[in-house]
Amino acid sequence: MFPAYEEFVRRANALRAEIAATCARAGRDPGTVELLAVTKTHPAAAADYAARYGLRAVGENRVQEGIEKRGQIAPASAQLRWELIGHLQSNKARLAVQHFDRVQSVDSEKLLLHLDRAAGELGKPLPILLQINAGHDPAKFGADPADARRLLETALARAHLRIDGLMTIAPLGATPAETAAHAERTFAALRMLRDELATRCGVPLRELSMGMTADLAPAIAAGSTMLRVGTALFGAR
Repeated sequence: MFPAYEEFVRRANALRAEIAATCARAGRDPGTVELLAVTKTHPAAAADYAARYGLRAVGENRVQEGIEKRGQIAPASAQLRWELIGHLQSNKARLAVQHFDRVQSVDSEKLLLHLDRAAGELGKPLPILLQINAGHDPAKFGADPADARRLLETALARAHLRIDGLMTIAPLGATPAETAAHAERTFAALRMLRDELATRCGVPLRELSMGMTADLAPAIAAGSTMLRVGTALFGAR
């Protein structure tokens, strides 16, 4: 059941306290970890909640769903950034460029070229993240880590794209302990890959979008700069 705003505030406050405590244990400044409210499958009011609370961005999985919600939000929510975090097909690249402020799920050279072309035609430079399948999970989208350097070099050669960093999703395990182990390994691998690519290609790749409701702690410990959280804020879908 979608919560009332007061319940959302209670959940958001608890989540921020958890993030701050986890950052303290990891020796990190909580200000370096942004909370992305994932509003997929929830009503447009979820985005209004996020804006009213003071969050800067929301994440959507599907292009059309994001477009519809963005057209329904209150005028006071207009400052929100909209980030596409779900798999993007090349034939929807132009719509994504038109209606989203950043695309986190760029995982192929073909998609890069489509996004760059659309951004050039629309006169709208597009920030992106490269999605890497750092956990080698066949059930997840993302470029193979071995292909990451070539993908980054292709992206850097595009005039209308700005590469902010990397994104990944950790595999699920059969037990909570197994899920935690997968997350630790996946997030550490993405951090190491980012550091290697940043050095070799001479770009900062500041953003590491990794960690969701169930794996916040290992994500923060590994250096996540953006946590994509829906369930802890809005409840189960």
